[in-house]
Amino acid sequence: MQPLLLLLAFHLLPGTIAEEIIGGHEAQPHSRPYMALVKLLQDGKWQRCGGFLVEEDFVLTAAHCWGSRMNVILGAHDIGLQEKTWQKIRVKKAIPHPKYNNMTYINDIMILQLKTKAQLTAAVGLLPLPGDSDQVRPRQVCSVAGWGLMYNNKTTSKLHEVDLIIQEHFQCEYHFQNYERTSQLCVGDPQKQMSSFKGDSGGPLVCRNVAQGVVSYGSEEGTPPNVFTKISRFLRWIKKTIKGLQLEESP
Repeated sequence: MQPLLLLLAFHLLPGTIAEEIIGGHEAQPHSRPYMALVKLLQDGKWQRCGGFLVEEDFVLTAAHCWGSRMNVILGAHDIGLQEKTWQKIRVKKAIPHPKYNNMTYINDIMILQLKTKAQLTAAVGLLPLPGDSDQVRPRQVCSVAGWGLMYNNKTTSKLHEVDLIIQEHFQCEYHFQNYERTSQLCVGDPQKQMSSFKGDSGGPLVCRNVAQGVVSYGSEEGTPPNVFTKISRFLRWIKKTIKGLQLEESP
């Protein structure tokens, strides 16, 4: 089965609508203050992904969400409206993982350094990364949110969320020939129509209020399971890269 990258063309104008999660529901406005809408220019077209704020000036997303021009919107709930809570910030540097493979989507993770620091508010906040002891296990219930397509390609401009169950690796190995159990997570019960979908790429898999995964890819039909990049595998690279960029900024 060919994987479907969960990235979506961006055609939003003021007053228009966007797209969502499958089988979930609208999130309480600003209940996930770490969520970022990532806008990127790719092959001459504006696309969009999800992402999440991990430092005041750093966002994590998927490596396949790279664009020649990029910016993020923080503090958003309804992306069809210009909300007062919005903070629109340009991306200064986009650093995909050095071993990202755009054929197999292995190491599909990217750090975005923002041009200016976000102002932390009730609508804009940070999401913790996992510690050494924070591990996810099959049958654990986590959640994902995004502005991606809903079931039957229905659209809405509001952030949606859904609870998803961590699966055994063999579920994704059966569906996706390039699945790698050491650096990826298999998420979403195949028996339930609940999933991330087009436009949700780069968003966080949140388990016990910690970011454990990054939405990477799934099936053409939006049926679970989906493949998430396993954040704990990349902690060393994330911390080293962010620290290096922060040292560059210091006087």
